[in-house]
Amino acid sequence: MPTSLFAADFQTVLDQAVNPPNPGAAPFPSPEDWRDRWIYFLMLDRFNNPSAPPAHQPFDDPNFFGFQGGKFSGVQQQLPYIKQLGAGAVWLSPVLKNFIFDPNTYHGYGIHNFLSAEPRFADSPATADNELRALVDAAHQEDLLVILDIVLNHTGNAFAYQCDPADQFCIGNQGAQASFHASPQPVQWRDQTGASRPDFPDVATIPNPSPDAVVWPSELQQNQFFRRQGTPDGNGDETVGDFSVLKQMMTADPDLQRFLIRSFQYVIARFDIDGFRIDTLRYLKDDLPRLFGNSMREFALSIGKKNFFTFGEVLDSNVEQDIARFIGRNTLTNTDDSQLVGVDAALDYPLFNTLKPVVKGFAAPSAVVSMYQNRKNVEAQVLSSHGDATRYFVTFLDNHDMKERIRYVDPANPTKFDDQVTLGLACLYSLPGIPCLYYGTEQGLHGSGSDAAVREAIWGGPGFDQQSDFYQDIQQIAAVRAQQSALRYGRFYFRPLSGDGITFGVSGFPQGAVAFSRILNDQEVLVVANTSPTQAQQLDVIVEILLSAVGDVFMVLYTNQAGPLPPQPVRNIPQGAATVQEVDGSTGHGPLHVVRVNLRPLEVQILRRAGN
Repeated sequence: MPTSLFAADFQTVLDQAVNPPNPGAAPFPSPEDWRDRWIYFLMLDRFNNPSAPPAHQPFDDPNFFGFQGGKFSGVQQQLPYIKQLGAGAVWLSPVLKNFIFDPNTYHGYGIHNFLSAEPRFADSPATADNELRALVDAAHQEDLLVILDIVLNHTGNAFAYQCDPADQFCIGNQGAQASFHASPQPVQWRDQTGASRPDFPDVATIPNPSPDAVVWPSELQQNQFFRRQGTPDGNGDETVGDFSVLKQMMTADPDLQRFLIRSFQYVIARFDIDGFRIDTLRYLKDDLPRLFGNSMREFALSIGKKNFFTFGEVLDSNVEQDIARFIGRNTLTNTDDSQLVGVDAALDYPLFNTLKPVVKGFAAPSAVVSMYQNRKNVEAQVLSSHGDATRYFVTFLDNHDMKERIRYVDPANPTKFDDQVTLGLACLYSLPGIPCLYYGTEQGLHGSGSDAAVREAIWGGPGFDQQSDFYQDIQQIAAVRAQQSALRYGRFYFRPLSGDGITFGVSGFPQGAVAFSRILNDQEVLVVANTSPTQAQQLDVIVEILLSAVGDVFMVLYTNQAGPLPPQPVRNIPQGAATVQEVDGSTGHGPLHVVRVNLRPLEVQILRRAGN
């Protein structure tokens, strides 16, 4: 494996990606449109090991933070399971090498070698790079794209602070953390055993550093590339400082930016990756997000990947505004490099923050409507690589950072709220964006309370049962999305609804109903969901008057409950016979075309006009 960005073996990998030695070595092509590919996200250590059970039981122990033993080969074994579920891409938690001396970086976010695969994920540590490439190649054989989770903001626990023993952060962790300081502090770099070395104050002067110590490639071995200021104290910019024991880099440094960009271009070439999820995107300084996104796109284009996809994690209380700063570019900003578009998209935290409470019955459906209205205003001047950014956001209902899975199990009645899961997923897969399913959702995992509680070793618990109710429902939802092009590309409208056929509006109370349409050419697909866990609802829902006629019948494409009551035929409400509170705040009075739907508690229906 290369240890330098300018070594001959490094350059050979790049050259062979640009000019493949034979047709079979050509990089796997990108999809025409990522909206055709929903994503299955898995944590590699917690997914599967074909030859051994999890290292720790129970498989879902909320207090276990070590390696469980998931392998590249374990993911490869279950690729047909993922494909048959309906996914078109697999997002892998970070797979680049972490410190071998650290027993708690099973999550992979403490990278210290940006060019090499994690040996603990390999059946044979010496062949980790080849095993990762074999996994990617096998995924491509299944027509599954592969997205890697990557980190640009920080490395692993590479050094210790020479801090005052009275510092609370130094107690018991050998200086792995320090209180925040305004300027860089003295440090002791660690050797391959993890011991901090007083004779290693400057990484550039360490003689022949071990491949299991410091940071790699060798170009990163400069103290100036690391902030060395300790942990943020909450009194300043929270994006300045270490992530617990993970050491923050000086990402505004032009040389560091250049080295990180070249490293990940190598990762694309060596492992034939199709996209990157960028961890902690909003922590990156200067113009690195835009430079990095554009550099990945241009390198991928140079090797024949015409639609390499990058999306970032932007998690903040002011998330909508932050997302707008970190994706694409603002068309009102005049700069010399205005042709650089940057990162393609973001994880859709604003949707997660509103849709999940609505699905759970804690918030009114109007909250989701307001979120989209706010996004429309905030991103009015944002141009992404694909045009309208929100159509390519990666949407989700839970993930490894949220400390609570979407499924809730009532101890007194374990299946009582199961329909919330499928109701939420039916909405998610029908809304704009690229849906992402967190591993184990299809097997009913329901951890909560901590990181460890939502990062279960699935193969040690429910396993990979393709007959499970959740698996089969997700298959059906995914099939409808694949069959109905309007759900992938269509225009998007929230639909006012009414209980009395006279007054229409968006539900403004918790446990109300959600209704929206996706329209593509002459196709209208209507989604209606009742978030009440106890009350059935009979509702009139507005449909597009230019695409329907009185008497038209809408058929049920999917429902999460057996024996659905089909909607009544389209009927006309003449002008002046109804009052409609429109989504934009205006008031209308018809004429209207409506369908009446009958929904049981926690029922969702995806509908389409028959014969269309």
